[in-house]
Amino acid sequence: MRPKKIDPNAEEVDLIEPISKTKLKAEADAQQELGVKLVALPNSKLALLDLPERLLDAINESKRITANGATRRQKQYIGSLMREIDVAPIIEQMEKWEGKNTAENAYFHNLERWRTRLIEDESAFSEFINQHPNIDSQQVRTLIRNARREASLAKPPKSSRELFKLLREITSGGQDSSSEDFGYDENKTD
Repeated sequence: MRPKKIDPNAEEVDLIEPISKTKLKAEADAQQELGVKLVALPNSKLALLDLPERLLDAINESKRITANGATRRQKQYIGSLMREIDVAPIIEQMEKWEGKNTAENAYFHNLERWRTRLIEDESAFSEFINQHPNIDSQQVRTLIRNARREASLAKPPKSSRELFKLLREITSGGQDSSSEDFGYDENKTD
């Protein structure tokens, strides 16, 4: 095949480079791999992803297939369906579920810091109450007291876990998962 001659007198010259077959194959493989991860998800999580009906049907069918050759073909079919949709929101949600989302990780680290401060520092409770005045302070106080007792007796941290869950409920109720509630500077290193 001869290379195309470019007419210098032409008004528009197409300078768009074609995508290589290798790159196209890598993208197709990545989308097929994402499809395989979707097949492994439980139906409750699949429902949260807002997938097209054809893709959801193909994923559910893949869960029912047991023959090796058929599963391979079904995965390829899922990969071809994945090429027709925008996969960015799916990848983002999967990363959140896998714990790779940095904003969510920062949020949970801040919750852990608050829990530690509340258990170890008496003055942290009043600071937390000032930031969240509409909470049941008695419940928080009881969990803090129980967590301190469990730590001193070297018991499993049941109350500490419950305190973490309560802090998550308090801080996420009606708000996003940002770290602004904690007075936390994301640029600060520990």
